[in-house]
Amino acid sequence: MEITGVGIGRGVAVGPVIRMAAALPEPADTPRSESVPAEVEIKRAAGALAVVNADLRKRAEEAANGDEGAKKAAPILQAISMFASDPSLAQNIANLITGGKTAERAVLEGFAAVEAMFKALGGYQAERAADLHDVGQRVIADLMGVPAPGVPYSETPFVLVAEDLSPADTATLDLSKTLAIVTSQGGPTSHTAILARARGIVAVVSAAGADDLTDGESVIVNAANGTITTKPTDAQIAAAEQAKAKAAKAKELRGKPGAFKDGAHIPLLANVGKPADAEPALEYGAEGVGLFRTEFLFLGNAEPPSVEEQTEAYAELLGRFPGKKVVIRLLDAGADKPLPFLTPEDEPNPALGLRGLRTLRVHKDVIEGQLKALAAADAKTEADLWVMAPMVADEREAAYFVKLGKSFGLKKVGVMAEVPSIALMADKVAQVADFVSIGTNDLTQYTLAADRTLGSVANYQTAWHPAVLRAIKLIADAGNKYGMPVGVCGEAAADPDLAVVLAGLGVNSLSMTPVALDDVRAELAEWTLEDAREKADKALDGDFYHLDWED
Repeated sequence: MEITGVGIGRGVAVGPVIRMAAALPEPADTPRSESVPAEVEIKRAAGALAVVNADLRKRAEEAANGDEGAKKAAPILQAISMFASDPSLAQNIANLITGGKTAERAVLEGFAAVEAMFKALGGYQAERAADLHDVGQRVIADLMGVPAPGVPYSETPFVLVAEDLSPADTATLDLSKTLAIVTSQGGPTSHTAILARARGIVAVVSAAGADDLTDGESVIVNAANGTITTKPTDAQIAAAEQAKAKAAKAKELRGKPGAFKDGAHIPLLANVGKPADAEPALEYGAEGVGLFRTEFLFLGNAEPPSVEEQTEAYAELLGRFPGKKVVIRLLDAGADKPLPFLTPEDEPNPALGLRGLRTLRVHKDVIEGQLKALAAADAKTEADLWVMAPMVADEREAAYFVKLGKSFGLKKVGVMAEVPSIALMADKVAQVADFVSIGTNDLTQYTLAADRTLGSVANYQTAWHPAVLRAIKLIADAGNKYGMPVGVCGEAAADPDLAVVLAGLGVNSLSMTPVALDDVRAELAEWTLEDAREKADKALDGDFYHLDWED
């Protein structure tokens, strides 16, 4: 039997299933014993919240010192640890205890109330509800004196099967034991998927049939075609082992420029989240940086970092890439990255609200501080610095940012294409911006009106959809007509098959998580540029996209 889902990367794994431990039993809604004072229970709940907060913060610190993928989880873990130290949530729990609840039941109901609120908001907030639920379960487990739900221990390698994984679980997986991840929920841009890709873990998400997999049964997980094969034959296992060998062979091209079989060059760059991430980017042979996210300087702070602090961080990264292209994105605040000193509270739909450049225009001191720091870092280093703004809608916003960036002395100033409107206005944008970098995660979400965090619409969360590819082609065509470079820095660039199509559409460079560079480089080398253009034509017609609408 074959179960289908959404594959992350191109890896293949063969091994026995181990399912995530069952969820904790729901604490009974029985009155607190009169012999237990409310103050004692309140103190017990507060202690459990503190324990979980400390544990998550410790995990964040460990992740920050781990592999490249684990480092990517550090800010996520820091953010969700704050749920366990939220004073209003603690007060609500205390009020429930005073009203007669046990500590366990009060924590359950206190967290559930906030979860319900996040789910009702939808979008990115709905994803945070899942993270919040995980924190609540950890607090209840501490109160019960039992292990928190999480990854089971095994002395032998296994395929982990779960409904979904929390960021804490994904970040701390033992890579020597975890052959693959299979989840029945989550989409290709969920925290689970992004962290799995960053850590180089074979994964298939949104595989509804995975709920039927049982402990111990042997499966083949093929991320390249998004399948889980149960009860595999010897022939199928042999084919899977060959596929694994092919993936290993891809490493032989590491260090060489990205190129097609006919020699046509397509630069392969890396997405990085902090200066320390330069190490894996260079290790995997990145030809530069196609996306440096500056959020790490701002997240978790009560106010923006100083110009001096920013200059030091930017210069540290730029110094690792002398003579190479480094694209730095200004702060992308809002949506799933709220900042107390920037973003509005209780915004009904933050994914469609004040985020990206929209936020920065309101807080000009922040955008000007970033530009000043970037110009200072550029003057101190020898990298080829390109600077871009997120969430740009049209040529007027592009012109505004380009003019502002150049007023600070920056040489190459461009914009990110994440909103469908920028594709429709691409011919105008190409005449004012120095470059465009396409963020396919958000472009897909907004083009198809499908929340990138929801497993229920995960089938729409793919840049293979011809509508998304046609939007990309509009931008690439405009860029090539007016001599404006167009790159892709979204998750789509990390899909080797899609990378070939993107180059065939006219995209000039591809940027991805470093661990994807080997596979993309190897796949490009299998085709000519003309082959890529033929594939792109077929993809534009929807030949490679299938959404089953049959009952």
